[in-house]
Parts: sequence; C-alpha cells; structure tokens
Amino acid sequence: QAQPVESGGGLVQPGGSLRLSCKASGFEFRFFSVIWFRQAPGKEREWVATIPSDGNPAYADSAKGRFTGSRTDAENMAFLQMNSLKPEDAAIYYCVLRRGGNDYRGQGTQVTVSS
Repeated sequence: QAQPVESGGGLVQPGGSLRLSCKASGFEFRFFSVIWFRQAPGKEREWVATIPSDGNPAYADSAKGRFTGSRTDAENMAFLQMNSLKPEDAAIYYCVLRRGGNDYRGQGTQVTVSS
C-alpha cells in the first residue's frame, strides 16, 4: 500500500525554521487533502494544519502566524514551513492524505527544538 513520506525534520534552535515535506508517490494527489499532525512523547496526537485539495489551508491556534502549509500537485508534494519554532513544537510530524473515508499516514519526521 502506498504511503506518503515525510522529510525535513531535524534539530533547530528556538526561533529557528524548518520546512517539512510530504511526498505522495502513487496517489492521485490532487484529489487528497493533506493533514499535518504531530505527536510529542507522552502526549496525544495534535492536529497542526490541513491543506485541502482546493481552498485555503486551516491551522491550529498553536500554528497560526508561524506555520504555512502549501502543496504542489504537479510534483505530488506538500510542505509545512515552520518559523519561530518553540521548544513545545518538538514532536514527530506526520502527514496524512485523506480522501473520502480513507487516510494514508507516513512514518513521520522528528522535529527537535532545543538550544
């Protein structure tokens, strides 16, 4: 079964930036919404942003003003630009492709925010 592949995580200092990517090979990507979640150790999974197949992205309050979601359908890619990162943003970030009642989740990419 095809699954999206996230990349772009890493270690960054507070206030820094990262750009996460989600590669969706094997999907009719343009028909899927892309949802970014994150999960920190010992915490519940948290919704971060939704990039719909059409329309404007939506963001969790914790992401508004700092994170920007985008997509390039021609390349089957989605992105999450994260600026002004805080220690509380540290987590594994997942992208989920959603169409109808079906979700396809990647393995995630680790984001660490520490000085």
